[in-house]
Amino acid sequence: MNASANNTPLCYSLRSPPFKYLPNIASAYYSSIFGTLGLISNLIAFIVLLKSFQRTQSRSRSFFLIFLGGLVVTDFMGLLVTGSIVISFHVTHFNWRKLDPNCHFCNFMGMSMVFYGLCPLLLGAAMAVERFIGINRPFARSTSMPKKRTVSMVLMVWLIAGSISMLPITGIGSYHMQIPGSWCFLNISSDGNDMAFSLLFSLVGLICIAVSFLLNTVSVVTLIKVCCGQNRHQRRRDHEVEMMVQLILIMVIASICWCPLLVFIAQTVLSGSHVQVKYLLLWIRFATWNQILDPWVYILFRRSVLQRIYPRLNWSRGSIMTLYPSFSDTVRRFTRSSLGSTLGSDETGETGKSNVPAISTSNSAPPSP
Repeated sequence: MNASANNTPLCYSLRSPPFKYLPNIASAYYSSIFGTLGLISNLIAFIVLLKSFQRTQSRSRSFFLIFLGGLVVTDFMGLLVTGSIVISFHVTHFNWRKLDPNCHFCNFMGMSMVFYGLCPLLLGAAMAVERFIGINRPFARSTSMPKKRTVSMVLMVWLIAGSISMLPITGIGSYHMQIPGSWCFLNISSDGNDMAFSLLFSLVGLICIAVSFLLNTVSVVTLIKVCCGQNRHQRRRDHEVEMMVQLILIMVIASICWCPLLVFIAQTVLSGSHVQVKYLLLWIRFATWNQILDPWVYILFRRSVLQRIYPRLNWSRGSIMTLYPSFSDTVRRFTRSSLGSTLGSDETGETGKSNVPAISTSNSAPPSP
């Protein structure tokens, strides 16, 4: 990175350490407790997913578990890399300018923050696309998408997030030291390339959340129609309901944790105002919760766990919707207008065919003597 006129490296040009340490803004206890909790949670989730992958016989379920495994690995590594740096600072209070005079370490942490921040959002959108295809076009997906292609999609997500995080190294944007001196992040500014990179980071995250919301909504509506429609007994959908519940919770958690930070960055850049440090730290902590809460979705919201908590939930039947017949009847009447045109004609034809043998049998009976 180029140095300024006073020989100050670029990453320290706006905020030069050492800062006055303010324990009320950043605490070693907060970073240690939540970092440890997140690492343990993701490790448990990875073990659960590995066992589920070994036992599963469903092709669509195995695809989904590969994406979940990529998300768990990403969250675990994100907490491990960034948490180690932050906790080390709070314990030792090292001087960044002495330890990292050429900004290499600061740039690495800034890249890590962007990379591990975008990966969960991109993976959430990729999982929404996979579930959308799996529910709406199951035959096409099952015949044309091997497991290796799913792994390639996860690797592609990592490549996209990594490419975006490396843009400041090429001169598009920059990474700077952030108060209280424990972390580096992109420069949230309305000046030139910094504005472009800040908007890119914010818009990519918001677009991923919007795509997830749109595709998941369509998938849920389609799944309800199939589960509660007139052909609800033709195909078991329990595992797909389980996957959609997990995916919806992942989307909700990501939206709650990341939207405040992404909107804050876009609003600050577009308005040209100065960054308010207290809000930046608050929304960063909100975003950190995403990596802590995500694994508990896979740990808790599984059929085996839900069946223990709620024994009346009989997953061995045709559909979990059969436990609530009044709700099923209501949804069936609501969806009949969209499904009845095709299914009604089929059932009418089958009914007509079933009546023909009965009539022919009665007419072909021999006359009584």
